[in-house]
Amino acid sequence: MIDRYEGHILGLGTSGGRRVVVGRWLRSPWPPFADVMTEDAAGWRTLLAPTRAIADEVAATYTFDQVLVVPVRVVCDEVARRWTVTAGPLVAHATVGGRTPLGTLLHAVPVGLTGSRAFATAADPLARVLLPGVRTRGSAGGGRREWYGARDQHRVVDAAVTWGDEPCGGLVDTGAVHFGFSSVPREPTVTAVRTTIER
Repeated sequence: MIDRYEGHILGLGTSGGRRVVVGRWLRSPWPPFADVMTEDAAGWRTLLAPTRAIADEVAATYTFDQVLVVPVRVVCDEVARRWTVTAGPLVAHATVGGRTPLGTLLHAVPVGLTGSRAFATAADPLARVLLPGVRTRGSAGGGRREWYGARDQHRVVDAAVTWGDEPCGGLVDTGAVHFGFSSVPREPTVTAVRTTIER
């Protein structure tokens, strides 16, 4: 059985040590939804998911210390190039800038190719070298396999994040997050991606 998720992943870090990964899924086994994975400065990992079924599916694939089922809303202003994310204790505003060099390369590759297992397999060794912590294929747990096919990427140039109404500090490059086999790039980015899970 194959499950596919198509949408965007926003990854950023703050000077206060909070790392945030937002999945905005336009096509998936569920109606369109968003979820948030976040790790604080002490390494405490929290999943914020909109339903118990989605929380259970994500928590079966990635590792968390806490799972919260809360309303998760992502509003994308295409004109202002601004994301607004609200999810329980988290509020984030992120401004999206120009395409990264990697995004320029990915944008030139046919979409059908970037989403394939063969492309993910070929890209994995390069991703490990060029983007420390990032992998394009690996285990989704429970005997399942997962692969990512990125097709575009843009920089995040500004962000304001609060957790429980407390500011998390300014936007910074960050180290790897520790939810699963792959991380997001150190540089704050929004990546257009297809995630495939084979059961």
